[in-house]
Amino acid sequence: MTNPEEATAVTTADAPATDEPAKPRRGRPKGSTARTTRTIELTLTVTGTADGDWQAELKQGSTWLSRGLPVTAAAVSKAAQELHAELARPIDAVIDAAREQRAARVAALEAELEQARKALAELEE
Repeated sequence: MTNPEEATAVTTADAPATDEPAKPRRGRPKGSTARTTRTIELTLTVTGTADGDWQAELKQGSTWLSRGLPVTAAAVSKAAQELHAELARPIDAVIDAAREQRAARVAALEAELEQARKALAELEE
């Protein structure tokens, strides 16, 4: 058999040195039950003009899925309400302002049409 001094020397030689910091292991710990959440990024851009024309574009990462799709103001308003009230309020305000501008333009055109009809009636007499 070996004497106790040799056994002690072997045991300390086999033990790993603790002076070096342990390297972090890659990946999830073996005992972890946490799942990684995979996120998908989609960017929906809705643009409108003062004339009330709206269009939508959809992008995933750097790839365009749809571009320049015409949508109605009512569809934009409804989609915003479905998403969140904080989105719906400013969008509805913009749509209402555009609606008021359109109504003012229609009133101006109706007045111009009425003047043109009167002028035509005077020429026919």
